[in-house]
Order: sequence, then C-alpha cells, then structure tokens
Amino acid sequence: MIEMKVSGVILDSASRHPIVMLRDMEERRALLIWIGEPEANAILLALEGIHAPRPLTHDLAVLILGKLEAGIRRVLVTAMRDQTFYAEIELEKDGVVITVDARPSDAIALALRVGAPILVANDVIAANAIPINPAKEEEEAEKFREFLQNVKPGDFGKFSQD
Repeated sequence: MIEMKVSGVILDSASRHPIVMLRDMEERRALLIWIGEPEANAILLALEGIHAPRPLTHDLAVLILGKLEAGIRRVLVTAMRDQTFYAEIELEKDGVVITVDARPSDAIALALRVGAPILVANDVIAANAIPINPAKEEEEAEKFREFLQNVKPGDFGKFSQD
C-alpha cells in the first residue's frame, strides 16, 4: 500500500465530470478517480475546511461514528475492475478493526474530515497512476543504473549452494 494525499478536484475537459487527484507523498505519481458531483463538493468542502450550518452526509457519518465511539483508522483504494475503483474504510472500535466496503470518493471525503490516511494498493498504482514528476523518476532510474553498473557479487555476502 502506498500512502497518498488529495491534491485537488479537477474537471474532465471532455465530459465535465469531476476527478479527484491523489498524489503519492513523494510527488512522483498521481491517481485520477472520476467521481460524482456531490462527492466532489464534499471533498472540496473538506479541503477548504468549510463547515455547513447543519451536518452534510459525510459530516453526519463522522458524528455517528463519534457517538458510537468508533473511529476511522484509514481508507484503502484496493482495486480497479471494469473501469471502477473499489475502496474500503477501516473503522476501529474498542481495539477491533471493522472493514466496510465504500466508493473511493466517499472514503476520501470521510478521511479528509478526520485526518485519516489514504492508502492505495501497489497494483492499483502500477496499473493506473500517471507520472507527475518525470525528472525525479529519471533521476532515480539513473541512480539505479549506476548501482547496477558498480555492483559486484561479493557485495551481497556469501551464499551457500546446497
């Protein structure tokens, strides 16, 4: 799992649908998830720290969890199947972890409200993320190429051949 943060919400220029943009903590890759307008509004409100006079849906969910003395540990974007991302919310109550299936947009909106980490499965990143800092990627690739050119078998210690 790779921790990511919400970079913002943008509009798809062709369809005009909102997209939430997640970035890894090293600012190397981004994951774009198409979402609905209500969820985009919920994410934007949380990003801006705006509180409605009465609880909106995601605020209500957080209040309910609080009354039940349960918390959100983290949210996980776990898979992408048939062009649809899947997510889970990990709740904790009295030391017991409870996992709930969720849409990524709802999970992200909740995570932003409580400061919970957002994690994305490695295979989801590998298949769907886009590079956002090619210079950094090339720099790391060059360091690895240099390592490979200079590595010797003895650098790994002795191996027995049983």
